[in-house]
Amino acid sequence: MLLARGAEALSRETLEDFRRALLADQRSFAEGLAAVAASLHAEDFTAAGRWVTPPYLPRGFDARFFLAEARPHHQAEVWPGELTSGAWVTPAEALARWEAAEALLHPPNLHALRVLADFSTVDDAVARLRAPAHVADFIAERIEFQRGVMLFPLLTPTLPPATHTNCYLLGTRELLVVDPGSPDEAEVARLVRFLRALEPAGYSVKAIVLTHHHGDHVGGARALVEALGAPVWAHARTADRAPVPVARLLNDGDELTLEGPLPMRWRVLHTPGHARGHVTLVDAATGSAVVGDMVAGVGTIVIDPPEGDMAEYLRQLLRLELLPVRALYPAHGPVLPYGPGKLQEYQQHRAWREARVHEALQSFAAGATLEQLVEKAYDDVAAFVWPIAQRNTEAIVDKLVAEGRARRSGGTLFAASPGVTAPAG
Repeated sequence: MLLARGAEALSRETLEDFRRALLADQRSFAEGLAAVAASLHAEDFTAAGRWVTPPYLPRGFDARFFLAEARPHHQAEVWPGELTSGAWVTPAEALARWEAAEALLHPPNLHALRVLADFSTVDDAVARLRAPAHVADFIAERIEFQRGVMLFPLLTPTLPPATHTNCYLLGTRELLVVDPGSPDEAEVARLVRFLRALEPAGYSVKAIVLTHHHGDHVGGARALVEALGAPVWAHARTADRAPVPVARLLNDGDELTLEGPLPMRWRVLHTPGHARGHVTLVDAATGSAVVGDMVAGVGTIVIDPPEGDMAEYLRQLLRLELLPVRALYPAHGPVLPYGPGKLQEYQQHRAWREARVHEALQSFAAGATLEQLVEKAYDDVAAFVWPIAQRNTEAIVDKLVAEGRARRSGGTLFAASPGVTAPAG
């Protein structure tokens, strides 16, 4: 809505021209206002809070929010760009969609909708908008993109560009704490304080779940067990390397039930490929999935043999896509609202990279070392990435060898001889 004085006299056609010019970067917002003889006035906007992006996200914003009154002449339009879709609905309806995981909400929007769904006066609304709970230095500690899925990022020694591992708190009364990955005492203490602050609302930790055994996923498990006394659940191939005893072994198809105002059932999927004991948790009601290191919201996933298996990893990506899953909650980076699209993107990228590795291998008639192969197949990325790329390339070569498309002789790699066909399946 154009909240400017003088906008009430503008025709729909003029407003559409204004919008098109802005979207095409043909003029600035100020130039557009001047062109239609409209103007902004500070007294029409009441300061209604400030929010700063949490540090786990790849891009940061320091955003000021304002409360403004919609007038009868205002018409709401959905502009393309950042939004997947949009609708003009009441706050109550928007919250109902959030409850059903049909719409994911960032903390500022969730807080604003809750206030606007139930306020008495404008002064009451403004006061509450400016004083959200679970916020420190304008940064939200309670991040609940959908009901029953809270994200608590922890600073961990993970691979760049990621800096944090997302610890997830699943449930609306009984909680599963998934991947308390930070070995830092202060970070674990911060998580414990947050969990304690939830107790007056009836929350309690039922178990700690590990998606896999890597250090940036289990680093805080022992300290959290000591603080809470909660049992640890994990797959057998994670339990045999976990830093704490595992009370329950998770198997493919298990269901984890959580009691609460919104009861939840999380289905366990054994999804090896990145790690042999890797599990994914899928919400039975919504299809949302806590995917650990199957995909990432920032950076990529390293498949590191012998623990990593590229062929198996690709099979599990396809399995998740075909379930289908909906929103993906990765261990690193932001939530991914459209799961099937991201899973398809990952599979397509891996197929493209595999083709590049195979083409590079074919170009070395006398064979190549792994280092030579990486230098040629990854010439599109900076050289400092090559040590990590070498592990993915090793996994790709393992797949090519298993399919009869490559062979090894000592430390030298060769493309398979022409006419050799890959085995079925």
